[in-house]
Amino acid sequence: MPASYSYDLRTKVINAIDGGMGKTQASRIFKISRNTIDTWLKKRKYSGDYQAKVGYQQGYKPKITDLEEFQRFVQLNGSKTQEEMAEAWPEDISDAFGEQRLRTIGKALKKIGYTRKKNLRLSRKG
Repeated sequence: MPASYSYDLRTKVINAIDGGMGKTQASRIFKISRNTIDTWLKKRKYSGDYQAKVGYQQGYKPKITDLEEFQRFVQLNGSKTQEEMAEAWPEDISDAFGEQRLRTIGKALKKIGYTRKKNLRLSRKG
């Protein structure tokens, strides 16, 4: 997600428009779209300020938050499938069943760097 425009730039643009500059001219000078300026003006009209949103969540909230505990769990249950691990995990990891639970376990396994790649090729030596 791209970074929001600084409050300083927003203030300069709004002050220029309040000073009599047109929106199109301001958009060319400050190199921002007219739609952005319209959004800032609408936000100022309804809330009194035109600051960027802060504190909203970006991305998903992981269901397995304690990775050290999960790593110990994997060391004990490493021979199980992801489905069996999802059943054995003490906390509820998903509202849905099936694929979502497996995806949650899979993401947590990836975060701790655990992989179970198998070599299915037969060696020539043996």
